[in-house]
This record gives sequence, structure tokens and C-alpha cells, in this order.
Amino acid sequence: MVASLMTDRNIDTNRRRVLRGAGLAGAATLAGCMGGGGGGNQKADSITAWGWDVAAESLKITAGSYQEDTDATVNVKQIGRSDLKDKYKSKLLAGSGAPAVSMMESVDAAAWVDTGGLKDVSGYLSDEVKGKFVSGKWGPLEKDGKTYALPWDIGPVGTFYRKDVLDEHDVNVGDVETWEQFIEEGKKLPDDVAMLNIPSNDYDGLWRMQYRQLGGQPFTEDGKIAFDNEKSVRVARNLKRLRDAGITASEASWSSAWFSGFQNGSIASLSAGAWMEGTLKSELPDTSGKWRVMRPPAFESGGARATNWGGSNLVIADQISDAKANRAWDYMEYSLASKENQVKMYEEYGIFPAYEPAYQSDAFDQGSEFLGGQSAGRMFAEIAPDIPPYRYTIDTPEVTKAINTHFRKMMNGDVSPKKAVANAAKQVADRTDRELA
Repeated sequence: MVASLMTDRNIDTNRRRVLRGAGLAGAATLAGCMGGGGGGNQKADSITAWGWDVAAESLKITAGSYQEDTDATVNVKQIGRSDLKDKYKSKLLAGSGAPAVSMMESVDAAAWVDTGGLKDVSGYLSDEVKGKFVSGKWGPLEKDGKTYALPWDIGPVGTFYRKDVLDEHDVNVGDVETWEQFIEEGKKLPDDVAMLNIPSNDYDGLWRMQYRQLGGQPFTEDGKIAFDNEKSVRVARNLKRLRDAGITASEASWSSAWFSGFQNGSIASLSAGAWMEGTLKSELPDTSGKWRVMRPPAFESGGARATNWGGSNLVIADQISDAKANRAWDYMEYSLASKENQVKMYEEYGIFPAYEPAYQSDAFDQGSEFLGGQSAGRMFAEIAPDIPPYRYTIDTPEVTKAINTHFRKMMNGDVSPKKAVANAAKQVADRTDRELA
């Protein structure tokens, strides 16, 4: 494992020597040799990249070393998640004002590709590089034989929990395998401590995570609406059962009250992608050492415990010059198709790579101080290959709206889980003219 790491680092070091020695014109030839995604080989001296939260901070790490290696500047601008999505999409539609590089969540890929404003990067992308990323990442990034992004991270899901809080009330999740066992342990907590948070603004996130865990797909290959089925109803029933057990809170995701709940221990756990460790570490440093993480509970003993939440990619706007596009790709490949740089971002901010060679690093076996010494990285690396694929379309936002609307009625007791799922599917059909499968 160590030998493999050294080999990869040697490759990265050799690449840096080539870039430094060749200068800008010579380095540009590297992109040209990969198929020529842009016209000509010139690279701009400076480009801008947009990102949010710890992802933007991660880009700053590689921007710094990239400048040392190439003398080119990547100005990383941090923008709030919602603002970035709104601004970037409007720039794509307007045809001007977009940065050379931006992060893009996989859930938005179909809608952003549909604007026609993203650059087809298939000319830059070699088969060798493509084959080193988790295969399930590429589907949303491709359309009609073209590729519109380079994968960055994935979000293998774990259930993070405050061990100190659970220990205080003799709650043991170490042997928990199923949701039923999780609920029974949660009932041991006092009334002012919730085992889990189920936010009304994010029912869709919890539904998608658990539905994917069961192998569900929201759309068929030919685009029909496919989530009015028993797997989807099973998830709805599970969320309702958690709520009715009296072990949940309902703070809005990413709100100050949400963070406060995890800070003071009034919310004892949350299920999220591996990237959540970096967010918790950044936002709640005083809780360091008090957290642990486990695989998400299964729906039955021996059932699947692998799913995904989140995951981003880097894209290039089609409106920028060829010189900026060439520089953008070179920086993207430097940052993401590199074991060394992916491991740096993982170690500093918990950004879990989609680049599979990174899993060979012993960094994934090292204990995390924030997680009380637990080496969660290897658990997530083992989950990653088992994550079922998932199909996003330009109408994925309609699924999000429909699930939130009708699951809210379900949680209030106005409709049954089966009816909530059926109504959500019908709403998507009515608003998109898609057929129900």
C-alpha cells in the first residue's frame, strides 16, 4: 500500500517537473496530446474557479501547488451553495460572465447540461484517466456521446453520531444493523434529545438516500417516472415510523438551529455523505473527539447498507476562450486525476474522492481525531463500490418538489405513505408530461 502511494507520488512529481521545465507553451501540448478539447494549445495565465464551503477551500489547496508548478494563477472564489447554483446557471444561459471552472453537484448535471452552456470535455479526456474514476459517476455527466465534467467526489453515506451523548443514556448503536434496532435504541433517550433529525425541507434527500439504498430508480431508461413502487413506499413508511416513534427532531437542514442541535447534543445523529465529517469539523470544532460514524441501518437483517448522498464535479463553461478552457482542464486534471491531490483534500476537508487510485492510500486507514481515533475512511472506501447507480434527469428538481410536498402531508397524517408516493409521482407526471412507468 505504501509502495503504491510512493509510485503515484513519483508520477505526480514527474508531471510537475515536466510542467515546470516545459513552460506554458510546452505544457499546453499535454492537453493537445489528449485529443484537443479546445482550439489551439495556448493556456491562459490566470483563470477563476467557483466553489462553496469546504470544496472551495479544497480548491485553494490545489490552486496553490498548481501555481508553484506552472506559474499560472487560479483565483478561487467562494460563493454560497444556492447563490452559486443560481448565478452560474444564469451566466450559462446569458452566454457571458461565467468563470472558467465551477463545481457542479451531480444532482444538477442534467439541468446544467441541458442549458447548452457547458463545454464538451471529451476531447481532453483520455480513456486511461476516465477508467480510474468510480464508474457510476459518469452517467449524469454524459449526453449524446459527449462528456461535460470531470468527477470530483462521491458521498458514500454513514450515520454520524455523538458517542458521548449516546453513552450518557446507555444507547448502544455498535451492534445496530437495522432501522428497527436503531429506533429501539433511540427510545432510550430522554424527551429533550432526538436520536435523528428529519427536516421538512429535506424529505427528498432522506427519501433519495434510502430509495437508492434499496436499488430504486426515479426514472426508467426511456424517461418514464418510476418511483411509484413498493421500494419507494417502504422508504416513506420508514420515515413515518421514525417520526411516530418520537425519536426525531425537525430542524431545517443547514440552519443555525440544526447546527446548534448537533453542537449541544440535543440531536444525537445524522445520516450524510462522507463529506459531512469535514463540515462538522469546520462548523463544530468544539465537538472534536465526540463523534463516531457507522454504516447506515439496513431495512432488514443482511440488507444493503450502501448508498450515496451528494457528490460534485468540475465543469468548464463553453463561453470562455480556448486558452482559458485549456488552462481550466489542465488545472482540473491536476486537482482531480491525482492520488496525491485527492488525498490532500480528503485529509484536510473530508472530500471523499471519486478517483479510485486514491483509495490505495494509507490515509484511509488512519484514525481521525475528530472521530475519536476511528478510521472511517476505509469504511467509506468499502461502501463506495457497492453504491447502486441512480438516474438524474432535467426533471429531477420536480421530483424534489413533489416528494417534499406530499411527504409533508404524510408526516402530518393527512395521507398514507402509499398515497403520498402515488401523489408525488402523479404531480411529476402532470408537470413534465412524462409517462408513469
